[in-house]
Amino acid sequence: MSQEVRNLEPKALWNHFADINAVPRASKKEEAIIQFMLDFGQKLGLDTQKDAVGNVLIKKPATPGMENRKTVVMQSHLDMVHQKNNDTIFDFATQGIEMWVDGDWVKAKGTTLGADNGLGVAAIMAVLASTDIAHPAIEALFTIDEETGMTGAKGLEGGWLQGEILLNLDTEEDDEIDIGCAGGIDVSGFRTYQEEETPESSVGYQISVKGLQGGHSGMDIHKGLGNANKIMNRLLFDGFENFGMQISTIQGGGLRNAIPRESVANIIIASMYEDAFLLEMKELVEDIKTEFAVTEPQLQIEITKINTPAKVLDLGVQEGLLRSLYTLPNGVYRMSATMQDLVETSNNLARVSVQDGTIEIHCLTRSSVETSKYDLANAIRSALELIGCEVTFSGSYPGWTPNVDSPILKTLTKVYEDLFHTKPRVVACHAGLECGILGTNYPNMDMISFGPTIHGAHSPEERASISSSQKFWKFLQQILKEIPQKS
Repeated sequence: MSQEVRNLEPKALWNHFADINAVPRASKKEEAIIQFMLDFGQKLGLDTQKDAVGNVLIKKPATPGMENRKTVVMQSHLDMVHQKNNDTIFDFATQGIEMWVDGDWVKAKGTTLGADNGLGVAAIMAVLASTDIAHPAIEALFTIDEETGMTGAKGLEGGWLQGEILLNLDTEEDDEIDIGCAGGIDVSGFRTYQEEETPESSVGYQISVKGLQGGHSGMDIHKGLGNANKIMNRLLFDGFENFGMQISTIQGGGLRNAIPRESVANIIIASMYEDAFLLEMKELVEDIKTEFAVTEPQLQIEITKINTPAKVLDLGVQEGLLRSLYTLPNGVYRMSATMQDLVETSNNLARVSVQDGTIEIHCLTRSSVETSKYDLANAIRSALELIGCEVTFSGSYPGWTPNVDSPILKTLTKVYEDLFHTKPRVVACHAGLECGILGTNYPNMDMISFGPTIHGAHSPEERASISSSQKFWKFLQQILKEIPQKS
């Protein structure tokens, strides 16, 4: 499969992408890809360094005639979101991504593709390895753990970089030039409960929600996609309110930055209510499918009989949990008042786990306005504390404030118009780019972000456009030729 990808044009880009996709590089498990990048830089004879947290820096001198241009930092992150379909057998810790070509798209077999941000990494590698691309002095910065905490960017020390311009290659629409992004914070709730013996004359059922698209909890949050945890809670709430249904376990969602696609709950119902419960659930399932018919046509909700679970939640704890999850904000919370069509603040109810006497609820709250970020985080905190959860805030990172007067923005806009005879869209995004964090230690660095078209990031539907990657590669090479001279 990877050979088919290696034959795509531009080969320099796709071959390096195939190389890194052969190396396991899930977030938090990046040892192999870090070593791969160190070996790559050293084999090229370039100055190659690693900092205390694992970021890799490879420096390449300017090509002849470009020595008087400003030094450019080219930056992408090494890690990838590790998501797979439930029926896909795959170990992200040991296996490389299995890729295939479908028309204009490169896809993965049942897993995330890693084009976010592997295509950015591959593009930088291609420039470093090239002998015929004109460019100024380059500092190639490969950060770690962008997807689950941005700890690489947070750990980057001031003074390690000397460049005046940063090209972040981590956006996902090829007609966009990004000048701003949202910050984020993880909100987590924990509590314990006493399990109770299942009442006599009970029957067990498993409710499963699956087939949802999922996606990026920032870039896709405005699309009205289904959240498996919210859909599951709706079903459980109805069963409890009308029939006294009790929960044994819930396992829903996974990574904080991915809209949850699947949830499974084991429940019990008094046998005397079994037929009425199933009839009610059938009607509710049809209503939910009708509501999501356009945005989630593959949604599946299944209710199957299982062996009766031995333990269930205390009814008081259960009632608080269901009501809290029902009221907990999810999706778009506020649109920006300063940039048209930009989501300002949102929340992703990413993970719900109820099992063995422990409840865990995990959210990722995003906002381009720091005060609004904490306003929403405190609303979520309040909903969880009302049911006795201990709530923690962690992993906070700042947004990136747009600068419409950025000199490098003017350069990129001109290059884009000259090459493609149309204007690019200058935007800010609701995803969390590393530029905001990097700017804390490098406040005078002129930053910009762009990239090829990638759809379905953070889900097994992730795919990268071949034609767009060709456009991106052409754009990047011309940008490097037109970097301004040193002051």
